[in-house]
Amino acid sequence: MSASTETELCFSSARRLAALLQSGQLSARELMTAQLRQIERLNPQLNAIVAKLADADCLRLADAADQRLRRAGPSGPLHGLPWAFKDLEPATGFPCTLGSTLYRDYYPPADSRLVARLRHAGVLPIGKTNVPELGMGSQTYNPVYGTTRNAWNSARTAGGSSGGAAVAVACGMLCAADGSDLGGSLRNPANFNAVVGFRPSVGLVPNAPTPLPFLELSVKGPIARSVADVAFLLSIMAGPDPQDFACYPCDPSVFAAPLERSFRGTRIAWCPDLGGLPIDQRVREVLEARRGTFETLGCVLEDVAPDLTDADEIFLVLRSWRAWTRYGDLSPAHRSQLKPEAVEEIERGGRLSGAQLSRALVAHTALLERLRPFQQSHPFIVCAVNQVPPFEAELHWPTHIEGVAMQHYIAWMQSAYWISTTRCPAISVPAGFTRDGLPVGIQIVGPWREDLAVLQLAHAFEAASQGRPQRPPIAA
Repeated sequence: MSASTETELCFSSARRLAALLQSGQLSARELMTAQLRQIERLNPQLNAIVAKLADADCLRLADAADQRLRRAGPSGPLHGLPWAFKDLEPATGFPCTLGSTLYRDYYPPADSRLVARLRHAGVLPIGKTNVPELGMGSQTYNPVYGTTRNAWNSARTAGGSSGGAAVAVACGMLCAADGSDLGGSLRNPANFNAVVGFRPSVGLVPNAPTPLPFLELSVKGPIARSVADVAFLLSIMAGPDPQDFACYPCDPSVFAAPLERSFRGTRIAWCPDLGGLPIDQRVREVLEARRGTFETLGCVLEDVAPDLTDADEIFLVLRSWRAWTRYGDLSPAHRSQLKPEAVEEIERGGRLSGAQLSRALVAHTALLERLRPFQQSHPFIVCAVNQVPPFEAELHWPTHIEGVAMQHYIAWMQSAYWISTTRCPAISVPAGFTRDGLPVGIQIVGPWREDLAVLQLAHAFEAASQGRPQRPPIAA
């Protein structure tokens, strides 16, 4: 197979590759060989895939998949696809470091429910994708594996916490990947790397194991190079699980159907800054240039924003409480081995009073009650994913946006985590590039459990936005 043919294979859609593998028109060994060469070529510069198996072991997995196909048919809908799980996901046979030296040698005894579901679908696990330390902060750097760099500009951040996943997909090292999203961890890195990242409704995809199944804002979901591939993956990831009490019943097969739909007359709340958040002018320019795309689809855009009063307090309190619940038993000596932002997050959670938590929960209920009638009149909200374009890889977090000081290490991504408090499905779709060539995504939000509708609008927007570069120059 020629190098050009291998590159084309690496940038084929997940749906197409899965179909070719299931039919036997493409062998798992052929695909694995192409992906391994792409990883060998690009990963040393970008550091997206970590804890990777030796090439010989990866090829043995592929050969076993080919033998299985000949003997008994495909192992599942993702039969033979090379895969790397996010390094926050417990996966047997691989370290689950969480990007922390405290867990450098931790090998989990069991898979997470998402990993188990992907294995059952037939993926071939070859490694993990890089994350920030403990998954905190939307900038992928850690003391175990180092920094993951942006697919379009290696001097810039990949975002996070699914930074390794987004870069690997953008550069053809993987055809798709899993990720998770508390405050933006599927959407932000997708936005920064010109791929698609989907945050499902809370409860659609199994989240276990989690210590807070009924109070989680965190979700798990897919990253891919197209909305159609994201929907295809969701048809496999979604659905109830007996080990996840908060996962609601649904029919995941609906996500595998064609996504075409008319949006003529659909009312959209157009609010790039969600009603007043500071946004880098470069991001604002790209988003405003895409307003007309929705109008060509027949949508009716109105300059109005939902009332997300108290979203900041709600998110920050619940996030800190979650951090304390998970890591509060670490001794002060152990905490000293973590980055300062992680220590501050954990210790802030330990200082929360019952009254503070109660106020946040009551305020959260009120926010959701205000949002419901708003979404009845405006089924979709369109806004920024990130308030800034990809920043320098050496910068831990932006301290100012358009002259406005950021009060803490995730304040620059309020446009993502305010949406997390709604518990609604939200997607980041590539919208264009700044004048200096940095990717910018657009965020589409729909009502809770209306995941299919969000995917359909995103698919229509994507189709109407053709002409954007499909591959980073480094991967061409």
